[in-house]
Amino acid sequence: MARYTEAVCKLCRRERQKLFLKGIKCYTEKCPVEKRNYPPGQHGLSRRQKISEYGTQLREKQKIRRMYGVLERQFRNYYENARKQTGKTGETLVKILERRFDNVVYRLGMAPSRKAARQLIRHRHFLVNGRIVDIPSYLVRPGDIIEAKQQSKKLDVIHNSMKRMKDTAMLPWLSLDKANVSGTFLNVPEREDIPLNANEQLIVELYSK
Repeated sequence: MARYTEAVCKLCRRERQKLFLKGIKCYTEKCPVEKRNYPPGQHGLSRRQKISEYGTQLREKQKIRRMYGVLERQFRNYYENARKQTGKTGETLVKILERRFDNVVYRLGMAPSRKAARQLIRHRHFLVNGRIVDIPSYLVRPGDIIEAKQQSKKLDVIHNSMKRMKDTAMLPWLSLDKANVSGTFLNVPEREDIPLNANEQLIVELYSK
């Protein structure tokens, strides 16, 4: 399976904002975006050219795709799926991405980042409705219960991530039971409730050309 293996902090610097790809490091002063908020490379600091309309649309697509850790072909498939559904295509696309299993594990605070969530899922540490699911792209449905396996609940990466999760930070479409390291996906969120600093309409415009 293809995956991005280079330094992920470069991706944040390229988009000039935090994509929260490195977990706890993104919340500390060690975050490269705090120190060097300009594109990577020897010409990054000197780039002053005006970005075209296409470039703006492309950057927005790349930002969302990288944030959720999705490769190009899969992202395009998500878009085509969203386009066939009723409602605004861009908002539907974001809702589909929010339903990804790795994203839900991350949003519940059971992993410090989506990348860490993908690794834990691949290693079969999580259950959905009592059954092991090892596919990060699995789309969670309303009412699904996500929990760590009994022998996985004491893993440092899960335990430490849960300790940092504040009850007040839980999103309205999720419920969390810290004691049992489990959570419930209550419903598909509305776009205005999703903490995503992006303009998904630009992606629709890009793919509509």
